[in-house]
Amino acid sequence: MKEKIFRNYLEIRSQEDFIEVKKPSQNYFVDLTNPNDFQLNKFFYKNIGKNCQWVDRLIWTDLNWIKYVSNKNLFTYILREKDEIAGYFELLFNKENKEAEIAYFGILEEYFGKKLGGYLLSEAIKKSFTFGSKRVWVHTCSLDHKNALKNYLARGMKIFKSETL
Repeated sequence: MKEKIFRNYLEIRSQEDFIEVKKPSQNYFVDLTNPNDFQLNKFFYKNIGKNCQWVDRLIWTDLNWIKYVSNKNLFTYILREKDEIAGYFELLFNKENKEAEIAYFGILEEYFGKKLGGYLLSEAIKKSFTFGSKRVWVHTCSLDHKNALKNYLARGMKIFKSETL
C-alpha cells in the first residue's frame, strides 16, 4: 500500500504580509553562490533530500546538473555558520511574470533545532522581492520536514492550492 502524500502550494504577494525572522546570531549569514556550482546544488539536494524523499534528480549526470545551474534565472544561496555550510535555497525568477519560485529549500540535519528555518525562509522571501517579484511561491508536501508548512505560513505565505498524490 502506498502512502498518501499531501502537497500544498503557497504564495506571498506583498512585502506587507511578510513576517520576518531575524538572524539567530552573528555567526550565520546567507550569500549568493557566484558563479553557480553544480556540486553544491547536488550536495544539498542529496543530503537534505534524503530525509524528504527527493529522488527525481538522483539519476542526473553531472552534465544534467551543470545545465540546471547554468540557467540564468536560477540563483542559489547558501546559509553558513562562519565557514561551515548549513543550508540553502534555490530561487527561480521569472522576469515576465515577476514571480520567484523557491524551488528548493532546506537545512542540513546537523543544524536542525537551531531556529534556522524561519531565518533562511525570511532571507529567501526578501531576496525574491529584491528581484522585483510581485509573487513568491513554493510547494511543500507531507514528506518534507515536519515544520515546513508551519514555517511557510508563519512567514505570511498563504495556501493557494492543495492536492493529494
